Amino acid sequence: QVQLVDSGGGLVQAGGSLRLSCAASGRTLKNYAMGWFRQAPGKEREFVAGVTGNGGSLYYADSVKGRFTISRDNAKTTGYLQMNSLKPEDTAVYYCAASLLDPPLWRQRTWQPAYWGQGTQVTVSS
Repeated sequence: QVQLVDSGGGLVQAGGSLRLSCAASGRTLKNYAMGWFRQAPGKEREFVAGVTGNGGSLYYADSVKGRFTISRDNAKTTGYLQMNSLKPEDTAVYYCAASLLDPPLWRQRTWQPAYWGQGTQVTVSS
């Protein structure tokens, strides 16, 4: 049984930085794309960033391009999301996900990841 454990969230002032981690246990996820989604109160869950299994291709939502960086360490089966220049509108619960499909296919309405993390709260104060 695979588990994804999200961590690294917290309270930060606007302009600050946080680094989220997503640690996988139970099996290797080398063949899985990994990514991050977020859900703010009263809003739908939205895609933030994704990376292919070999780490060769990165994808970002327009709202975070230039500020967030996704990466992965397959030796540790861990994914990361470095978030810089944080804004109050980045406040949300952030969830990591793992999927056998690459991130561009995650836009399909029927798509669901193979695994979800439990979520970590990010709060950005103005």
